[in-house]
Amino acid sequence: MIASDPAQPSEADPEAAGRGAPPRTQSLMLSFFGIHVLGTGTALSSASVIDAFARVEVGEDAVRSTLTRMVGRGLLERHRRGRRMYFSLTDRAAEVLADGEERIRRTGAVNRAWDGTWTLVGFSLPESWRRERHDLRSRLVWAGFGPLQSGLWVAPGRVDVAPVAAELGLGDRIKAFHAEAAAPTEAGPLLRAAFDVDAIAEGYRAFLARWGDGPPPAEARDDLGLLLLLHTDWLDLVRRDPHLPAEHLPGEWPAEHAETLFRGLSARFEPGARRIAEEILDRWDPAA
Repeated sequence: MIASDPAQPSEADPEAAGRGAPPRTQSLMLSFFGIHVLGTGTALSSASVIDAFARVEVGEDAVRSTLTRMVGRGLLERHRRGRRMYFSLTDRAAEVLADGEERIRRTGAVNRAWDGTWTLVGFSLPESWRRERHDLRSRLVWAGFGPLQSGLWVAPGRVDVAPVAAELGLGDRIKAFHAEAAAPTEAGPLLRAAFDVDAIAEGYRAFLARWGDGPPPAEARDDLGLLLLLHTDWLDLVRRDPHLPAEHLPGEWPAEHAETLFRGLSARFEPGARRIAEEILDRWDPAA
């Protein structure tokens, strides 16, 4: 679903998902390919993607420009078949979307199993390495880290930082540790120092307001559009939530209620969305 590099949230984040405004087209596109293409090995024709996105009030020009941009960013691969153009996921994009699927389906929004361990990451990059610094910070956010102080980031639990360091080529610039907090440091204040807990909670409340008891989002015409908007909104919340330990969060933390709502609506929309997808999506297997 699940997104600079596709594994980073900086370019895949909706502009306002979960806050009542339509997400960016690229975020919708990533969710769309995650729902309908991930794991199938197939490609979709641009015409059928345009048809699908009309159901969430995204126009043809926006779809075509987004597909082209995502090819340029290594998220999609373009295939010509006669006069038709098809698009499939790249391996890198599939890995990112699979991670998003893992977070949505199995990890859960509430962390009740924290053992008190923290992962700390320290780094120092030259001032001229702005792109590298941006990439590293974006990856750390995606991995659940927050900035504790200059050059020191922290995440609850044991996080494997080695793949991030290796992929960015920064292994000699990053120091990672697993540790427990010691007096006078306490977990609750540490969480609030590194993470905007109030903003995370507000994101879940906005999701509940958008998808709760009122009418569904007006920009969705049918179950295919509703499922797409729902998954895009939810993945944005998952990206922004570092899976903080429940025992150190404020009372009535809204994530559990929001997750229950998401799962219920997803189960409601999926049959209709799959049926519509079978009718309108033009699939082709590039390996056939």
